[in-house]
Amino acid sequence: MSDEKITEKSSVRWIVLATVIFGTFLGRLDQTVVNLALPKIIGDFNIGVTDAAWISTAYILANAVFVPVWGKLGDTAGRKRIYLIGFIGFTVASGLCALAWNLPSMIVFRIVQGFAVSADYPTAMAIIAITFTNAKERAQALGIWSGAFAVAAVFGPLIGGPLIDNFSWRSVFFINIPLGIIGLLLAFMFINESVGEKRSVKFDWWGSLSLGAALATLVLVLDQGQTWGWASAPSVLSYAGTLVFGIAFYFIERREPEPIVNLNFFKIPTFVYTMLNNFIVFMALMGAIFLIPIFAETFLGYSATQTGYLFIPLAVMMMFAAPLGGRLIGKVKPGLVIFASTFLSGVGIFLLSYIDPRSTALDIIIPMCVMAFSLGFGMAQRTNLIAVSVPQKDIGEASAVLALVRNIAGAFGLAVFSTLLTNSENANVIAIAQRSVLNVVTPQNLQTFIALIALKAQVAAYATVFEAAAFVVMLGSFTALLITVPRNVLGHEHQVVAEG
Repeated sequence: MSDEKITEKSSVRWIVLATVIFGTFLGRLDQTVVNLALPKIIGDFNIGVTDAAWISTAYILANAVFVPVWGKLGDTAGRKRIYLIGFIGFTVASGLCALAWNLPSMIVFRIVQGFAVSADYPTAMAIIAITFTNAKERAQALGIWSGAFAVAAVFGPLIGGPLIDNFSWRSVFFINIPLGIIGLLLAFMFINESVGEKRSVKFDWWGSLSLGAALATLVLVLDQGQTWGWASAPSVLSYAGTLVFGIAFYFIERREPEPIVNLNFFKIPTFVYTMLNNFIVFMALMGAIFLIPIFAETFLGYSATQTGYLFIPLAVMMMFAAPLGGRLIGKVKPGLVIFASTFLSGVGIFLLSYIDPRSTALDIIIPMCVMAFSLGFGMAQRTNLIAVSVPQKDIGEASAVLALVRNIAGAFGLAVFSTLLTNSENANVIAIAQRSVLNVVTPQNLQTFIALIALKAQVAAYATVFEAAAFVVMLGSFTALLITVPRNVLGHEHQVVAEG
Protein backbone atom coordinates (compact mmCIF):
# COMPACT_ATOMS: atom_id res chain seq x y z
CA MET A 1 0.00 0.00 0.00
CA SER A 2 1.48 3.35 -0.96
CA ASP A 3 1.58 6.33 1.37
CA GLU A 4 -1.71 8.23 1.60
CA LYS A 5 -0.77 11.88 1.56
CA ILE A 6 -3.06 14.08 3.57
CA THR A 7 -4.42 17.26 2.15
CA GLU A 8 -2.03 20.05 1.36
CA LYS A 9 -4.12 22.62 3.22
CA SER A 10 -1.67 24.48 5.43
CA SER A 11 -3.94 24.46 8.47
CA VAL A 12 -4.26 20.67 8.42
CA ARG A 13 -0.53 20.11 8.02
CA TRP A 14 0.33 22.30 10.96
CA ILE A 15 -2.44 20.80 13.11
CA VAL A 16 -0.90 17.37 12.46
CA LEU A 17 2.45 18.78 13.56
CA ALA A 18 0.91 20.24 16.73
CA THR A 19 -0.72 16.86 17.44
CA VAL A 20 2.50 14.84 17.28
CA ILE A 21 4.38 17.57 19.19
CA PHE A 22 1.81 17.22 21.97
CA GLY A 23 2.40 13.46 22.11
CA THR A 24 6.18 13.76 22.03
CA PHE A 25 6.10 16.48 24.67
CA LEU A 26 3.96 14.38 26.99
CA GLY A 27 6.14 11.30 26.68
CA ARG A 28 9.40 13.17 27.28
CA LEU A 29 7.86 15.28 30.04
CA ASP A 30 7.19 12.14 32.04
CA GLN A 31 10.80 11.06 31.68
CA THR A 32 12.07 14.26 33.30
CA VAL A 33 9.39 14.87 35.92
CA VAL A 34 9.65 11.42 37.54
CA ASN A 35 13.22 12.17 38.65
CA LEU A 36 11.82 14.99 40.81
CA ALA A 37 9.42 12.55 42.45
CA LEU A 38 12.06 10.00 43.43
CA PRO A 39 12.79 11.44 46.92
CA LYS A 40 9.07 11.18 47.82
CA ILE A 41 8.82 7.68 46.34
CA ILE A 42 11.87 6.61 48.35
CA GLY A 43 10.13 7.75 51.53
CA ASP A 44 6.78 6.11 50.73
CA PHE A 45 8.25 2.79 49.64
CA ASN A 46 10.96 2.83 52.34
CA ILE A 47 13.73 2.04 49.85
CA GLY A 48 17.27 3.28 49.25
CA VAL A 49 18.57 5.59 46.56
CA THR A 50 20.22 2.71 44.71
CA ASP A 51 16.93 0.79 44.62
CA ALA A 52 15.03 3.88 43.47
CA ALA A 53 17.41 4.30 40.53
CA TRP A 54 15.79 1.24 38.97
CA ILE A 55 12.57 3.23 38.54
CA SER A 56 14.37 5.37 35.96
CA THR A 57 16.55 2.56 34.64
CA ALA A 58 13.55 0.35 33.87
CA TYR A 59 11.95 3.13 31.81
CA ILE A 60 15.17 3.93 29.93
CA LEU A 61 15.85 0.26 29.15
CA ALA A 62 12.36 -0.41 27.80
CA ASN A 63 12.41 2.79 25.79
CA ALA A 64 15.76 2.03 24.16
CA VAL A 65 15.07 -1.64 23.43
CA PHE A 66 11.70 -1.24 21.72
CA VAL A 67 12.22 1.89 19.60
CA PRO A 68 13.53 -0.09 16.57
CA VAL A 69 10.66 -2.58 16.86
CA TRP A 70 8.02 0.16 16.80
CA GLY A 71 9.77 1.89 13.89
CA LYS A 72 9.60 -1.29 11.82
CA LEU A 73 5.98 -2.00 12.79
CA GLY A 74 4.97 1.57 11.95
CA ASP A 75 6.33 1.26 8.41
CA THR A 76 4.60 -2.10 7.84
CA ALA A 77 1.43 -2.17 9.99
CA GLY A 78 0.56 1.55 9.80
CA ARG A 79 2.08 4.58 11.51
CA LYS A 80 -1.16 6.00 12.89
CA ARG A 81 -2.15 2.58 14.25
CA ILE A 82 1.18 2.09 16.05
CA TYR A 83 1.17 5.69 17.27
CA LEU A 84 -2.29 5.21 18.83
CA ILE A 85 -1.38 1.85 20.36
CA GLY A 86 1.67 3.39 21.98
CA PHE A 87 -0.30 6.40 23.20
CA ILE A 88 -3.03 4.25 24.72
CA GLY A 89 -0.42 2.04 26.39
CA PHE A 90 1.37 5.06 27.81
CA THR A 91 -1.84 6.54 29.25
CA VAL A 92 -2.89 3.24 30.88
CA ALA A 93 0.62 2.58 32.21
CA SER A 94 0.72 6.09 33.72
CA GLY A 95 -2.43 5.29 35.71
CA LEU A 96 -0.86 2.02 36.87
CA CYS A 97 2.32 3.82 37.97
CA ALA A 98 0.19 6.23 39.99
CA LEU A 99 -1.36 3.25 41.78
CA ALA A 100 1.93 1.39 42.40
CA TRP A 101 2.13 0.01 45.94
CA ASN A 102 5.79 -1.00 46.19
CA LEU A 103 9.07 -0.94 44.24
CA PRO A 104 8.54 -4.16 42.20
CA SER A 105 5.10 -3.01 41.01
CA MET A 106 6.48 0.41 40.10
CA ILE A 107 9.35 -1.12 38.11
CA VAL A 108 6.96 -3.38 36.17
CA PHE A 109 4.63 -0.48 35.36
CA ARG A 110 7.55 1.75 34.34
CA ILE A 111 8.73 -0.96 31.93
CA VAL A 112 5.26 -1.00 30.37
CA GLN A 113 5.28 2.79 30.22
CA GLY A 114 8.73 2.92 28.58
CA PHE A 115 7.71 0.19 26.13
CA ALA A 116 4.60 2.13 25.10
CA VAL A 117 6.17 5.59 24.85
CA SER A 118 8.96 4.27 22.61
CA ALA A 119 6.38 3.98 19.81
CA ASP A 120 6.05 7.75 19.65
CA TYR A 121 9.40 8.87 18.23
CA PRO A 122 9.75 6.77 15.05
CA THR A 123 6.07 7.00 14.11
CA ALA A 124 5.82 10.74 14.85
CA MET A 125 8.84 11.56 12.71
CA ALA A 126 7.51 9.43 9.84
CA ILE A 127 4.07 11.05 10.10
CA ILE A 128 5.63 14.51 9.86
CA ALA A 129 7.87 13.50 6.95
CA ILE A 130 4.99 12.24 4.81
CA THR A 131 2.65 15.08 5.83
CA PHE A 132 5.05 17.84 4.77
CA THR A 133 6.00 17.03 1.19
CA ASN A 134 7.70 20.38 0.58
CA ALA A 135 11.37 20.05 1.54
CA LYS A 136 11.67 23.44 3.25
CA GLU A 137 8.44 23.06 5.21
CA ARG A 138 9.37 19.53 6.22
CA ALA A 139 12.73 20.69 7.55
CA GLN A 140 11.07 23.44 9.58
CA ALA A 141 8.41 21.06 10.90
CA LEU A 142 10.97 18.43 11.92
CA GLY A 143 13.06 21.10 13.62
CA ILE A 144 10.12 22.46 15.59
CA TRP A 145 9.10 18.93 16.57
CA SER A 146 12.64 18.12 17.72
CA GLY A 147 12.52 21.21 19.92
CA ALA A 148 9.72 19.57 21.90
CA PHE A 149 12.35 17.36 23.54
CA ALA A 150 14.12 20.36 25.04
CA VAL A 151 10.86 22.03 26.03
CA ALA A 152 9.76 18.87 27.84
CA ALA A 153 13.04 18.77 29.75
CA VAL A 154 12.43 22.35 30.84
CA PHE A 155 8.80 22.02 31.80
CA GLY A 156 9.43 18.83 33.78
CA PRO A 157 10.63 20.71 36.88
CA LEU A 158 8.14 23.56 36.33
CA ILE A 159 5.13 21.25 36.26
CA GLY A 160 6.41 18.47 38.46
CA GLY A 161 7.71 20.62 41.29
CA PRO A 162 4.38 22.27 42.20
CA LEU A 163 2.44 19.01 41.68
CA ILE A 164 4.72 17.09 44.04
CA ASP A 165 4.89 19.89 46.61
CA ASN A 166 1.13 20.53 46.69
CA PHE A 167 -0.25 17.04 46.11
CA SER A 168 1.93 13.90 45.98
CA TRP A 169 4.33 12.07 43.71
CA ARG A 170 1.38 10.09 42.31
CA SER A 171 0.01 13.28 40.73
CA VAL A 172 2.85 13.37 38.18
CA PHE A 173 1.46 10.10 36.78
CA PHE A 174 -2.25 10.89 37.17
CA ILE A 175 -1.84 14.10 35.16
CA ASN A 176 -0.93 11.99 32.13
CA ILE A 177 -4.41 10.46 31.97
CA PRO A 178 -6.45 13.54 30.95
CA LEU A 179 -3.58 14.82 28.83
CA GLY A 180 -3.29 11.40 27.19
CA ILE A 181 -6.97 11.39 26.33
CA ILE A 182 -6.62 14.80 24.69
CA GLY A 183 -3.65 13.55 22.68
CA LEU A 184 -5.57 10.47 21.56
CA LEU A 185 -8.55 12.51 20.39
CA LEU A 186 -6.28 14.82 18.40
CA ALA A 187 -4.55 11.85 16.78
CA PHE A 188 -7.84 10.17 15.86
CA MET A 189 -9.15 13.37 14.30
CA PHE A 190 -6.19 14.73 12.38
CA ILE A 191 -3.64 12.00 11.59
CA ASN A 192 -4.23 9.92 8.46
CA GLU A 193 -2.99 6.34 8.18
CA SER A 194 0.12 5.63 6.10
CA VAL A 195 2.48 2.72 5.54
CA GLY A 196 5.58 2.04 3.53
CA GLU A 197 5.68 -0.19 0.49
CA LYS A 198 3.82 -3.48 0.82
CA ARG A 199 5.96 -6.14 2.46
CA SER A 200 5.46 -9.70 3.64
CA VAL A 201 3.95 -10.40 7.04
CA LYS A 202 7.19 -11.99 8.23
CA PHE A 203 8.67 -10.14 11.18
CA ASP A 204 12.35 -10.20 12.15
CA TRP A 205 11.93 -11.77 15.59
CA TRP A 206 15.50 -13.07 15.91
CA GLY A 207 16.92 -9.70 14.93
CA SER A 208 14.61 -7.96 17.38
CA LEU A 209 15.57 -10.30 20.24
CA SER A 210 19.32 -10.05 19.62
CA LEU A 211 19.18 -6.25 19.24
CA GLY A 212 17.03 -5.95 22.35
CA ALA A 213 19.46 -8.05 24.38
CA ALA A 214 22.47 -6.06 23.14
CA LEU A 215 20.79 -2.74 23.92
CA ALA A 216 19.53 -3.92 27.30
CA THR A 217 23.00 -4.95 28.49
CA LEU A 218 24.59 -1.78 27.06
CA VAL A 219 22.11 0.68 28.57
CA LEU A 220 22.11 -1.27 31.83
CA VAL A 221 25.86 -0.98 32.34
CA LEU A 222 25.87 2.67 31.27
CA ASP A 223 23.15 3.43 33.79
CA GLN A 224 24.42 1.30 36.68
CA GLY A 225 28.16 1.04 35.93
CA GLN A 226 29.25 3.75 38.32
CA THR A 227 27.25 2.18 41.15
CA TRP A 228 28.50 -1.32 40.42
CA GLY A 229 32.05 -0.29 39.48
CA TRP A 230 33.14 -0.24 35.85
CA ALA A 231 35.38 -3.28 36.36
CA SER A 232 32.97 -5.23 38.58
CA ALA A 233 31.57 -8.65 37.64
CA PRO A 234 28.08 -7.32 36.68
CA SER A 235 29.68 -4.66 34.45
CA VAL A 236 32.00 -7.16 32.76
CA LEU A 237 29.07 -9.51 32.13
CA SER A 238 27.15 -6.61 30.61
CA TYR A 239 30.06 -5.74 28.31
CA ALA A 240 30.26 -9.37 27.21
CA GLY A 241 26.50 -9.53 26.63
CA THR A 242 26.55 -6.38 24.51
CA LEU A 243 29.41 -7.75 22.40
CA VAL A 244 27.98 -11.25 21.91
CA PHE A 245 24.43 -10.16 21.18
CA GLY A 246 25.65 -7.30 19.01
CA ILE A 247 27.70 -9.66 16.83
CA ALA A 248 24.76 -12.06 16.63
CA PHE A 249 22.50 -9.20 15.58
CA TYR A 250 24.90 -8.17 12.80
CA PHE A 251 25.05 -11.64 11.24
CA ILE A 252 21.29 -12.17 11.61
CA GLU A 253 20.50 -8.86 9.87
CA ARG A 254 22.88 -9.60 7.00
CA ARG A 255 20.77 -12.64 6.06
CA GLU A 256 17.33 -11.25 6.96
CA PRO A 257 15.24 -10.13 3.93
CA GLU A 258 13.25 -7.67 6.08
CA PRO A 259 15.61 -6.68 8.93
CA ILE A 260 14.51 -4.77 12.00
CA VAL A 261 17.34 -2.31 11.20
CA ASN A 262 18.36 -1.89 7.59
CA LEU A 263 22.15 -2.11 7.64
CA ASN A 264 22.22 -0.49 4.20
CA PHE A 265 21.49 2.80 5.96
CA PHE A 266 25.08 2.75 7.19
CA LYS A 267 26.35 2.70 3.60
CA ILE A 268 24.88 6.17 3.10
CA PRO A 269 27.49 8.84 4.00
CA THR A 270 24.83 11.49 4.69
CA PHE A 271 23.07 9.18 7.14
CA VAL A 272 26.28 8.03 8.88
CA TYR A 273 27.87 11.45 9.41
CA THR A 274 24.59 13.03 10.53
CA MET A 275 24.13 10.21 13.04
CA LEU A 276 27.71 10.66 14.25
CA ASN A 277 27.13 14.37 14.78
CA ASN A 278 23.88 13.63 16.64
CA PHE A 279 25.67 11.14 18.89
CA ILE A 280 28.43 13.55 19.82
CA VAL A 281 26.05 16.46 20.43
CA PHE A 282 23.63 14.50 22.60
CA MET A 283 26.37 12.74 24.55
CA ALA A 284 27.99 16.01 25.59
CA LEU A 285 24.71 17.85 26.00
CA MET A 286 23.11 15.27 28.29
CA GLY A 287 26.36 14.74 30.15
CA ALA A 288 26.72 18.43 30.92
CA ILE A 289 23.17 19.70 31.28
CA PHE A 290 22.09 17.14 33.86
CA LEU A 291 24.52 18.86 36.24
CA ILE A 292 22.78 22.25 36.12
CA PRO A 293 19.83 21.36 38.42
CA ILE A 294 22.19 19.61 40.83
CA PHE A 295 24.51 22.62 40.92
CA ALA A 296 21.68 25.13 41.34
CA GLU A 297 20.02 23.22 44.16
CA THR A 298 23.25 22.18 45.92
CA PHE A 299 25.38 25.33 45.70
CA LEU A 300 22.90 28.13 45.00
CA GLY A 301 20.13 26.90 47.30
CA TYR A 302 17.42 26.88 44.62
CA SER A 303 14.27 24.81 44.98
CA ALA A 304 13.21 22.40 42.23
CA THR A 305 10.67 24.93 40.96
CA GLN A 306 13.20 27.79 40.98
CA THR A 307 15.66 25.60 39.10
CA GLY A 308 12.99 24.93 36.49
CA TYR A 309 12.67 28.67 35.89
CA LEU A 310 16.32 28.73 34.80
CA PHE A 311 15.45 26.53 31.85
CA ILE A 312 12.56 28.59 30.47
CA PRO A 313 14.83 30.87 28.38
CA LEU A 314 16.60 27.76 27.08
CA ALA A 315 13.33 26.34 25.77
CA VAL A 316 12.31 29.67 24.24
CA MET A 317 15.65 30.09 22.46
CA MET A 318 15.61 26.56 21.08
CA MET A 319 12.05 26.79 19.83
CA PHE A 320 12.81 30.19 18.27
CA ALA A 321 16.02 29.00 16.60
CA ALA A 322 14.72 25.71 15.14
CA PRO A 323 12.43 27.22 12.45
CA LEU A 324 15.03 29.89 11.66
CA GLY A 325 17.56 27.17 10.88
CA GLY A 326 15.00 25.37 8.77
CA ARG A 327 14.60 28.43 6.57
CA LEU A 328 18.22 28.06 5.47
CA ILE A 329 17.31 24.90 3.54
CA GLY A 330 18.21 25.62 -0.08
CA LYS A 331 20.30 28.66 0.81
CA VAL A 332 23.26 27.29 2.79
CA LYS A 333 24.87 23.84 2.71
CA PRO A 334 23.44 21.75 5.57
CA GLY A 335 26.92 20.70 6.68
CA LEU A 336 27.97 24.31 7.25
CA VAL A 337 24.83 25.10 9.25
CA ILE A 338 25.28 21.99 11.42
CA PHE A 339 28.99 22.77 11.92
CA ALA A 340 28.29 26.31 13.12
CA SER A 341 25.40 25.12 15.25
CA THR A 342 27.46 22.41 16.93
CA PHE A 343 30.59 24.51 17.47
CA LEU A 344 28.72 27.45 18.99
CA SER A 345 26.70 25.18 21.27
CA GLY A 346 30.09 23.97 22.55
CA VAL A 347 31.00 27.59 23.27
CA GLY A 348 27.82 27.90 25.34
CA ILE A 349 28.70 24.78 27.34
CA PHE A 350 32.23 26.12 27.89
CA LEU A 351 30.85 29.35 29.37
CA LEU A 352 29.13 27.24 32.04
CA SER A 353 32.57 26.29 33.37
CA TYR A 354 32.78 29.77 34.95
CA ILE A 355 29.81 29.36 37.29
CA ASP A 356 30.48 29.08 41.04
CA PRO A 357 28.53 29.45 44.32
CA ARG A 358 28.51 33.24 43.87
CA SER A 359 26.85 33.02 40.44
CA THR A 360 23.53 34.67 39.73
CA ALA A 361 20.70 33.22 37.68
CA LEU A 362 21.87 35.21 34.66
CA ASP A 363 25.32 33.62 34.91
CA ILE A 364 23.63 30.29 34.18
CA ILE A 365 20.88 31.47 31.83
CA ILE A 366 23.12 33.34 29.36
CA PRO A 367 25.47 30.40 28.59
CA MET A 368 22.49 28.05 28.31
CA CYS A 369 20.77 30.43 25.91
CA VAL A 370 23.90 30.54 23.71
CA MET A 371 23.99 26.75 23.75
CA ALA A 372 20.24 26.33 23.15
CA PHE A 373 19.99 28.83 20.30
CA SER A 374 23.02 27.34 18.55
CA LEU A 375 21.79 23.79 18.99
CA GLY A 376 18.27 24.64 17.89
CA PHE A 377 19.54 26.43 14.80
CA GLY A 378 20.93 23.18 13.40
CA MET A 379 18.19 20.89 14.70
CA ALA A 380 15.96 21.12 11.62
CA GLN A 381 18.91 20.35 9.36
CA ARG A 382 19.97 17.28 11.35
CA THR A 383 16.51 15.74 11.53
CA ASN A 384 15.68 16.55 7.93
CA LEU A 385 18.88 14.96 6.62
CA ILE A 386 17.93 11.66 8.24
CA ALA A 387 14.47 11.83 6.68
CA VAL A 388 15.69 12.58 3.15
CA SER A 389 18.73 10.30 3.08
CA VAL A 390 16.60 7.12 3.02
CA PRO A 391 13.64 6.03 0.88
CA GLN A 392 10.35 7.37 2.19
CA LYS A 393 9.10 3.84 2.90
CA ASP A 394 11.95 3.45 5.43
CA ILE A 395 11.56 6.74 7.29
CA GLY A 396 10.09 5.03 10.36
CA GLU A 397 13.04 2.67 10.61
CA ALA A 398 15.54 5.48 10.04
CA SER A 399 13.92 7.70 12.67
CA ALA A 400 13.96 4.75 15.08
CA VAL A 401 17.72 4.49 14.57
CA LEU A 402 18.02 8.24 15.21
CA ALA A 403 16.05 7.88 18.45
CA LEU A 404 18.18 4.92 19.43
CA VAL A 405 21.41 6.83 18.76
CA ARG A 406 20.20 9.76 20.86
CA ASN A 407 19.16 7.47 23.73
CA ILE A 408 22.49 5.67 23.75
CA ALA A 409 24.38 8.95 23.38
CA GLY A 410 22.54 10.36 26.39
CA ALA A 411 23.32 7.25 28.42
CA PHE A 412 26.98 7.46 27.39
CA GLY A 413 27.09 11.13 28.33
CA LEU A 414 25.58 10.57 31.77
CA ALA A 415 27.92 7.64 32.43
CA VAL A 416 31.10 9.29 31.17
CA PHE A 417 30.61 12.74 32.67
CA SER A 418 29.21 11.61 36.02
CA THR A 419 32.27 9.38 36.37
CA LEU A 420 34.49 12.28 35.34
CA LEU A 421 32.79 14.47 37.97
CA THR A 422 33.43 11.95 40.74
CA ASN A 423 37.04 11.25 39.74
CA SER A 424 37.79 14.93 39.27
CA GLU A 425 36.31 15.79 42.66
CA ASN A 426 38.43 13.14 44.40
CA ALA A 427 41.59 14.30 42.63
CA ASN A 428 40.81 17.94 43.46
CA VAL A 429 40.40 17.20 47.17
CA ILE A 430 43.89 15.72 47.31
CA ALA A 431 45.46 18.48 45.22
CA ILE A 432 43.79 21.33 47.14
CA ALA A 433 44.58 19.76 50.52
CA GLN A 434 48.26 19.51 49.59
CA ARG A 435 48.38 23.21 48.72
CA SER A 436 46.38 24.41 51.74
CA VAL A 437 47.60 25.37 55.22
CA LEU A 438 45.59 25.69 58.42
CA ASN A 439 47.39 28.08 60.79
CA VAL A 440 45.21 27.72 63.89
CA VAL A 441 44.09 24.13 64.52
CA THR A 442 40.91 23.89 66.56
CA PRO A 443 38.02 21.41 66.11
CA GLN A 444 35.81 24.15 64.65
CA ASN A 445 38.52 25.51 62.36
CA LEU A 446 39.42 22.01 61.19
CA GLN A 447 35.79 21.26 60.34
CA THR A 448 35.48 24.51 58.39
CA PHE A 449 38.82 23.87 56.68
CA ILE A 450 37.70 20.43 55.45
CA ALA A 451 34.33 21.77 54.30
CA LEU A 452 35.97 24.56 52.27
CA ILE A 453 38.34 22.11 50.60
CA ALA A 454 35.42 19.85 49.68
CA LEU A 455 33.42 22.82 48.35
CA LYS A 456 36.28 24.08 46.19
CA ALA A 457 36.97 20.56 44.93
CA GLN A 458 33.33 20.06 43.94
CA VAL A 459 33.03 23.39 42.12
CA ALA A 460 36.27 22.76 40.26
CA ALA A 461 35.02 19.30 39.27
CA TYR A 462 31.89 20.83 37.71
CA ALA A 463 34.10 23.21 35.72
CA THR A 464 36.16 20.25 34.50
CA VAL A 465 33.05 18.44 33.25
CA PHE A 466 31.75 21.50 31.40
CA GLU A 467 35.17 22.06 29.81
CA ALA A 468 35.40 18.42 28.74
CA ALA A 469 31.87 18.46 27.32
CA ALA A 470 32.62 21.68 25.42
CA PHE A 471 35.79 20.18 23.97
CA VAL A 472 33.91 17.07 22.81
CA VAL A 473 31.20 19.16 21.13
CA MET A 474 33.63 21.55 19.44
CA LEU A 475 35.76 18.68 18.17
CA GLY A 476 32.67 16.78 17.09
CA SER A 477 31.41 19.77 15.13
CA PHE A 478 33.95 19.01 12.41
CA THR A 479 32.09 15.80 11.57
CA ALA A 480 29.42 18.05 10.06
CA LEU A 481 31.86 19.16 7.37
CA LEU A 482 31.91 15.58 6.10
CA ILE A 483 28.16 15.67 5.37
CA THR A 484 27.25 15.79 1.70
CA VAL A 485 23.72 15.67 0.29
CA PRO A 486 23.36 14.11 -3.18
CA ARG A 487 20.23 14.67 -5.22
CA ASN A 488 19.58 10.97 -5.51
CA VAL A 489 19.95 8.60 -2.57
CA LEU A 490 19.33 4.86 -2.95
CA GLY A 491 17.62 5.51 -6.25
CA HIS A 492 14.87 7.56 -4.60
CA GLU A 493 14.37 11.18 -5.63
CA HIS A 494 14.14 13.65 -2.77
CA GLN A 495 13.73 17.38 -2.59
CA VAL A 496 17.02 18.14 -0.96
CA VAL A 497 19.69 20.72 -1.34
CA ALA A 498 22.41 19.36 -3.56
CA GLU A 499 25.99 20.02 -2.77
CA GLY A 500 27.39 22.96 -4.62
